[in-house]
Amino acid sequence: MKVDLERFTRPCECGHTHEITVKGVWIEPGAVNRLDELTVGYRHPVIICDVNTKAAAAGSMKKYFETIEVLEVAGEDIHANDIYVAKVQEALTDQADLLIAVGAGTIHDLTRYTAYQRGLNFISVPTAASVDGFVSSVAAMTWHGMKKTMTAVAPMCVLADTDIFSKAPFRLTASGISDLMGKYTALLDWKVCHIVTGEYFCEPIYNLELEAVKEVESVLDQIKKGEPECMEKLMYALILSGLAMQMIGNSRPASGAEHHVSHLWEMEIINDYIDALHGEKVSIGLILCLEYYEKIRKAIEEGNCRIVDGRAYETELLQQTFGARGKYQEALDENDPNLMENLDLADLEAKLPQIAEELAKLPGSGKMQKLLSDAGCVTRMEEIQMPESLKEVTLRLCPYVRRRLTLLRLSKNFSFPGCLNIAG
Repeated sequence: MKVDLERFTRPCECGHTHEITVKGVWIEPGAVNRLDELTVGYRHPVIICDVNTKAAAAGSMKKYFETIEVLEVAGEDIHANDIYVAKVQEALTDQADLLIAVGAGTIHDLTRYTAYQRGLNFISVPTAASVDGFVSSVAAMTWHGMKKTMTAVAPMCVLADTDIFSKAPFRLTASGISDLMGKYTALLDWKVCHIVTGEYFCEPIYNLELEAVKEVESVLDQIKKGEPECMEKLMYALILSGLAMQMIGNSRPASGAEHHVSHLWEMEIINDYIDALHGEKVSIGLILCLEYYEKIRKAIEEGNCRIVDGRAYETELLQQTFGARGKYQEALDENDPNLMENLDLADLEAKLPQIAEELAKLPGSGKMQKLLSDAGCVTRMEEIQMPESLKEVTLRLCPYVRRRLTLLRLSKNFSFPGCLNIAG
């Protein structure tokens, strides 16, 4: 099917005109054959892939691998970071006038950032329904040890070939499921911060994304069986999440506290390197955040949540963690100016009932853990060799990895029995 992109660019009741730069999205068997028409007029297209993604697409893309230059990124553990960006830039010739990303999240981030630096268009060919960043206009990169959202470009087209991505190793598909289910807390964070600070919020985009998440949730058992039509629903929902980011202009609708957990672990500030996919870390982050958000809701509903002044940075915590890795100043720079500096604590207290109302709409942590586990997803820290002892410091520290307000960051102003704050 070709995704109807015009429906997303019509006048919106939120008052904003949403823009989408991607020109076409196809999710169907044989979609990759559209490269014939899409590469017309380009003299020197280049396919960017790695050994695994090349193998995954080899059957469907045989003629393209034989007729188009291939830049195969080499390495056993390839990451979207400054090191691999430099490798791609060095290997890419000046003649290249179109890039074709054949891969999943890492290959796409490397390609979209390189395309931005070179001023080129690129085409997306996902080899797995593993992430929601295929149509993103930013690249999630680890840059000199700090997790950064780098300005990049979205693809001009997406060719999601069911014959390719539906045959991906299930671990990758499970990662995509987890990334998508993480939208529950990401959307909650967006809505709550809108309530508290008046931050821009688009109800239609919120509802559209939530609807897509729930539709995928209803067919998880069929996705686990590899049913092509339901795999296409997963891919559509992931791409829709990326389109939501394009329409808003940032990753707010798709990334909240659950992603901050993943980013913290990827930065290796409190842990050593862990061999886990992005979605697997998001999955655990989702469960951890749902558990803590349940505590917040209970405290509010029972009248046990007091407001304290937690607006200032926890400098001692930052020094002990980021500072121990030589990243203390980088952490301060990332959070400057302080998002909570002008937060009205009296108003925050008045908004507690509304926050509890939104929290009541979330799925329970136990229900979500069973749902994801039954779908074949990672849900526990021990599954990725993360010590359970790091749970509390993870939740305290992760709000500082991005300059983005979440309920987890706001909750530093909450005091209730069992809260994470020193003041509590």
